[in-house]
Amino acid sequence: MININQLSMSFGAKLLFYDANLLLADHARYALVGANGAGKSTLFKLLTGEEEPTAGMVALPKDAVVGWLKQDQFRYEDTPIIDIVIQGKPRLWDALREKDDLLSDVEWDDKKGHRLAILEEIIAHQQGYTATTFAEKLLIGLGVPMDYHAKPLKSLSGGYKLRVLLAQALFEEPDILLLDEPTNHLDIVTIQWLEKYLKTEFSGTLIFISHDVAFINQVADQILDIDYGEIRQYSGHYTTFLAEKKLIEEQKEQLKKQAESRIAEMQQFVDRFRASATRARMAQSRMKMIEKVELPDIKHTSRISPSFRFELEKPSGKNVLRVENISKHFSDTKIIGPISFEIKRGEKMAILGENGVGKSTLIKMLVNAIVADNGHSTWGHEVKISYFSQDHHDTLNQQDNVLAWLMHQVVNRTEQQIRKTLAQVLFTKDEVEKDILALSGGEAARLLLAKMMLESGNVLVLDEPTNHLDLEGIEALADALQSYAGTVILVSHDRHFIKKIATRTLFLAKTPSGSSIAT
Repeated sequence: MININQLSMSFGAKLLFYDANLLLADHARYALVGANGAGKSTLFKLLTGEEEPTAGMVALPKDAVVGWLKQDQFRYEDTPIIDIVIQGKPRLWDALREKDDLLSDVEWDDKKGHRLAILEEIIAHQQGYTATTFAEKLLIGLGVPMDYHAKPLKSLSGGYKLRVLLAQALFEEPDILLLDEPTNHLDIVTIQWLEKYLKTEFSGTLIFISHDVAFINQVADQILDIDYGEIRQYSGHYTTFLAEKKLIEEQKEQLKKQAESRIAEMQQFVDRFRASATRARMAQSRMKMIEKVELPDIKHTSRISPSFRFELEKPSGKNVLRVENISKHFSDTKIIGPISFEIKRGEKMAILGENGVGKSTLIKMLVNAIVADNGHSTWGHEVKISYFSQDHHDTLNQQDNVLAWLMHQVVNRTEQQIRKTLAQVLFTKDEVEKDILALSGGEAARLLLAKMMLESGNVLVLDEPTNHLDLEGIEALADALQSYAGTVILVSHDRHFIKKIATRTLFLAKTPSGSSIAT
């Protein structure tokens, strides 16, 4: 049981939350949600002891082990991957290393024998004799092939390095597990494995931050919402939480309106009869009643949704895209293909598949960012493409402020139109002067989507557009793409997002030769 009592946290004049009181149960699974900057990561730091609260306390069970997904992969670059995972239990790892040192010593005595017996007891208590098997299970489940387990971490790409650190956090089997965006860099298959593991095999208390609605609905049985300067607990799925939260907000507004109406009626009586000889006493009584009426404190939500809207100047022809036997090699290895498919006007196609299967490569070939080795793709009549790259640095690669960059990119729009669009995607009057190289991931994504809005293309090609957006941004983008009259081609691992938008899917599957084909 985690006891959060009268917890308050602020940084300078910015209040994150005030007087929070919660009891978090053992073995429960909590999704921590809230706007960017609302205090989700700060609450994690309060739970781990990295931060001290402004007021109140966080009380954890005695001797409880708190584990979390660490982002310190650089310290492990030369360490074998399987060893990194086992280091998730430091006491076990130290015992295994000391045991190896003892057994390699040529000189032996009773003292060393006694120490070895103690180490064997520690190893047994920490499930050390099944540690390698358990670590391998976690790595394979998270998509790290067995061939890499004995290799150093630097042999993996950045996204896969984070999978190893996630395996390390799961290997620890802590009493309380904190996960910040655990599905980032995971594909659909791996996300589903993680969901099942957390639901059926992890037995501790889980608190996680996620922008993936489908993941929240599958894993969480409770929602912790940071908003209005409060931390409020809700039961059930994310969609149930939204409905309950909306109802509470409406009830508060209704109570406020009723109180205001009551005050207005009494004030009207006072104004009418305060000078009346017969009713002056009654008017005075009403005045005292007005002073006692308490209006509900309706705070403003910290959640702000961008307003995405994609319009097209004119439609494309009926046949939007024809792809015939397209393929690509890198370093004599076939990455993708041969692949063939067609897209008609108004279709919204999601390209799915495991990481490394070639989804982004296919997208880049379609928009001519890279050249196919074989086959060809042909865009139809009157097609106008707007492209969102997964790697924001592909586009935002020069020093310029937000407004100037966008004015250079979209030359057929007035400054007033561009400023209006930037405001729609939550860039304030001052923020349009911000250097694009200093933008956060979410800000960069919103800027690129603003560019697409102004381009008025009739085909939108989006590669992982939700990666850095918050829940409100993802929902707003899904609604905009759903109502968009043109054609959409997108890559995403967000199942809730795909389900709202896609009218068809193209699944890329690995072949024994290592290349991928469409199914």
